[in-house]
Amino acid sequence: MSLLRPQQTPMKEARDPAEPRRLLVRGVNWLGDAVMATPALLRLRERFPTAHLALLTPEKLAALWTAHPAVDEVIPFSRSQGLFGVAAELRAGKFDTALVLPNSPRSALEVWLAGIPRRVGLARGWRKTLLTEAVPPRPEAVAMHKRTPPEIFQLISANPPGGRQTFPAAAHQSREYLHLAARLGADPTPLPPELVVTPAEMAAAQSKFQLPPAADRPWLGLNPGAEYGPAKRWPMHQFIAAARMVHARRPVTWLLLGGPNDAETTRLIAEALGRADVPSVNLAGRTSLRELMALLKLCRVLLTNDTGPMHVAAALGTPVVVPFGSTSPELTGPGMPGEARHRLLISNAPCAPCFLRECPVDFQCLNGIPAEQAAAAVLELLGTD
Repeated sequence: MSLLRPQQTPMKEARDPAEPRRLLVRGVNWLGDAVMATPALLRLRERFPTAHLALLTPEKLAALWTAHPAVDEVIPFSRSQGLFGVAAELRAGKFDTALVLPNSPRSALEVWLAGIPRRVGLARGWRKTLLTEAVPPRPEAVAMHKRTPPEIFQLISANPPGGRQTFPAAAHQSREYLHLAARLGADPTPLPPELVVTPAEMAAAQSKFQLPPAADRPWLGLNPGAEYGPAKRWPMHQFIAAARMVHARRPVTWLLLGGPNDAETTRLIAEALGRADVPSVNLAGRTSLRELMALLKLCRVLLTNDTGPMHVAAALGTPVVVPFGSTSPELTGPGMPGEARHRLLISNAPCAPCFLRECPVDFQCLNGIPAEQAAAAVLELLGTD
């Protein structure tokens, strides 16, 4: 079932008959990627202010788009729905144009089976035959090469000058989605990602989870999980140490955030902080996506791994402090590359970024980021009242 956003009836105006009247955007499948796609959606809305813009998205992400200014309709789909079920629903929508953001063959098959006349997406393998316009990759695009253990051992042994590999800002993943939107005539100039949460949602979350007053102890977020794998997770004892250091300098209340898979980690963190008389509220696994968004908006700063909530917080205007390990802040960092309000922490490990889920050696990249550095970054962003 699709979800429609109320929209004012636009004034009739002359328009190019080639411009989309009913535009479908096939959204991406991961929370962080979805946030990085918001600049492309905003540019499409800017370019086609009167078009009906629908977003096809996994149902787990549907709530992300509530009241989003770029989207008129959200079409959620589930795994059980199947390829032909999705295509049938799209066919009923009578879309004239589809923009396919993911690189997968399935996402191109969905719009091809739906019979959408104009189908635009990245040129990748045999799926090009399913698109009416297969867009060549950007020259600035960088492939996230997963390093093999022999490559990692060789880099560690050689220890090249400069250590960690870096990439230009133009390689950021959000630029990929803007590149595709530009094929429809949208402006490819970067924008910061944007999400929307209402004051009523924030007040409801504060009440539901009985958060203590923030007047004397501001709320800070702590998100120790990462669905991708352990190579993106700063060690738990470092989160604990950093949280204690921050509280020693400035009394705060830590909101421990995450999904159901993070509940055991946050339980251990809460116990350790409690023994040190550092107040915390363990919320991992207890929130809906909208409630998580409201809580992230309430936080003054979020200390987090490189994961979906990091992107959500940044898109809601909350500064983030992020230890980066196996991934690259230049490619998938929060917000726009170089944003001054965030603190992205890296070590000089020569094997990073390896883009692996698990470290085959000694976890140099994240072990090389001390708790003192993270605590100092949080305190800097928190400032003094």
